[in-house]
Amino acid sequence: MTRQHRLGQGLAALTAALALTTAPAALPAHAADKTVKPLPHGAAAPTAGAGHHGGDPDGGWEGDGLRLNAEDNRKVDAYIGRARAAEPRISAQVRAAADLSQAELVGFDHRLKSPDSLKRKVATDLKEHPGQKVEEALARLTDAVRYTLQWPDDRYVSGVTTATEVLSAWGNETTKWRNTWGSEKGYRGLNSGWRAPRSRQLFEVQFHTPASKWAQEVTHKLYEEQRLPTTTPERKRELQAQQDAIFASVAVPDGAPALAPPAPLPQRPTLAPAA
Repeated sequence: MTRQHRLGQGLAALTAALALTTAPAALPAHAADKTVKPLPHGAAAPTAGAGHHGGDPDGGWEGDGLRLNAEDNRKVDAYIGRARAAEPRISAQVRAAADLSQAELVGFDHRLKSPDSLKRKVATDLKEHPGQKVEEALARLTDAVRYTLQWPDDRYVSGVTTATEVLSAWGNETTKWRNTWGSEKGYRGLNSGWRAPRSRQLFEVQFHTPASKWAQEVTHKLYEEQRLPTTTPERKRELQAQQDAIFASVAVPDGAPALAPPAPLPQRPTLAPAA
């Protein structure tokens, strides 16, 4: 797809987006999926003891052979609070982008990573990088707030193009673009990272087809086991082979390997309100 073609589609989407006035959450009636249950605004972030692992007596966190001390645990809890505060604005824009691109917004109820899962990820990062500060691990987190948009194979490329142009038009900056549709082995899909302009909160948007989303869900437990520090090298190779076989069955939409992040446009109109 040429850049002119891609930008033309984006401008058409922006024209439609402006019709939403200044409230990106004010979507057409058919966009209000009854399965979507927004989190209560102003809800407090879960504490270290809210998950199934809970906290230890000194205020730290433990789980799956991993640990955060009390000070690091408090910093992660503060990060969770900031992510929760930024989420409503980001969600409004992602829902608008999904509607304009005719995407299915999958798993919206799980848009916030659970405290235990986030702490497990941070603790794993700290263990893999001795001497690193927790702030450095938190700065690399891209999926504390995350979304999945899905289209049929024949609408996938145009859908991704429209959705990313709309998100970019609100001032969201692309921080990650991992397009593995052209990979011979492993994960197939497109994972993008973004930074919201007002809160500076990082968030992730995954772009899938029904088949690639199915493969991701089927391999999730295999991936989680593979990431554990207690998993042996032999078992890790076995788990990777299983994941490769599952993803190999996923068809690649025409043009998907060539998808690129939206190019910055100096004259791009900015939609309000920004996140």
